[in-house]
Amino acid sequence: MERDQPQPANIVDLHQFLDDQLDQISAQLRGLARTRDRLQALLDAVMAVSRELELPVVLDRIVRAAMDLVQARYGAMGVLDEQGEGLAHFIPVGLTEQERADLGGVEFPRGRGLLGALIHRPEPLRVEEISSHAQSAGFPPGHPPMRSLLGVAISVRGKVYGDLYLADRRDGEPFDEYDEDVVVALAAAAGVAIENARLFGHVRARSEQFQRLLLPTLSDLRPYEGAAVYRPATAPARVGGDWYDAFLLPDGACAAVIGDVGGHDLKAAAAMAQTRNMLRALLYDRRTPPSAVLTQLDHTLQAITNNPVTTACLARIEPAGSAWTLHWSTAGHLPPLLIAPGQLPKYLFADPGIPLGVDADQPRPDHTHPLPAGFTVVFFTDGLIEHPRHPIDNSLDALAQTAASHSDLSLNDLCQTLVDHHPSDGHDDMAILALRTPPST
Repeated sequence: MERDQPQPANIVDLHQFLDDQLDQISAQLRGLARTRDRLQALLDAVMAVSRELELPVVLDRIVRAAMDLVQARYGAMGVLDEQGEGLAHFIPVGLTEQERADLGGVEFPRGRGLLGALIHRPEPLRVEEISSHAQSAGFPPGHPPMRSLLGVAISVRGKVYGDLYLADRRDGEPFDEYDEDVVVALAAAAGVAIENARLFGHVRARSEQFQRLLLPTLSDLRPYEGAAVYRPATAPARVGGDWYDAFLLPDGACAAVIGDVGGHDLKAAAAMAQTRNMLRALLYDRRTPPSAVLTQLDHTLQAITNNPVTTACLARIEPAGSAWTLHWSTAGHLPPLLIAPGQLPKYLFADPGIPLGVDADQPRPDHTHPLPAGFTVVFFTDGLIEHPRHPIDNSLDALAQTAASHSDLSLNDLCQTLVDHHPSDGHDDMAILALRTPPST
């Protein structure tokens, strides 16, 4: 009768046989444990890559995930140009600050040498000694030495999008078959993540375009100066309810409003446009005081719409002899920021009233403040300052400090700077409107 294993002839051989069997079982268990750990690491890497929606972040995360999976010292992603003949973008990861400095002024690879080999033949590439490979073109001056290479193509919808490059395992060993298999598996998931990020980018661009179409281009406000900036939330791609408007009234005053309709969807965007258009008509009909206009707007909205709760700040800059007066009323909105030449910016804190859509019969307060020549009033929505880990007072202070540091900029540049250096976490869309009284003559 045939036997699968040799049988021991005596007790000594029996002990040796059992020890050998136990060693084999232990080795198999360790191999299974390593396989389990590697599969879990691959799953974690796929999940980490799939969670991201910003394309630059996705590409960076793919490289870092691959480096972690095979313990590579260096990694990079090469994105192919439209013809698929060379690299349009190259994202290196793993270089130290000194290594980056040494490469200062060196252009990113163009897809020649070994990198070109993977471009023109998109199959996994493993090279044990880069310098001795027939297609190696060498490294540019200042490039850190690299010995081994693992390259894998990444496809999106059946078309090669780019290549993932890994160099030098941290243990000094060359990349093996397992390394290749796990990176190929990651590359398959990476293609899906890249496609999702690209689709997200298209949707966000369309959403932003739609939002901007709903917002006005400021008309000629002379003798006043006006500027406005709208910026959508960083994620997710959705329209919002922030809006602004400013225009001259027949009595010589300049009307300004900024508001925020609750929600981040098409309903909020439609409500925003509806509210803004109603308010324009009411301003021409009722003009002053701002509280009366907001009250009438509130009654109108509650009578003929089901719009969400809305915050707003409505103001008029009115001529007052040789100067001007700011006359405003708010509906649960943040206070305006006043920037005076040669002075620290200050917020015009006052009774904010209640938001629109809560109780139209509640009285609304009016407020006034003198505006000499060259004064700037900044109106903004809460997306500019809200941060879950920072008290709102800290964010307001940070915004005022930024305004103080850049108060000598043109109005357009000032608005752009305040949005670029906002103290919020970027989770919400943000709008900013600034008006400036004429300079002294």
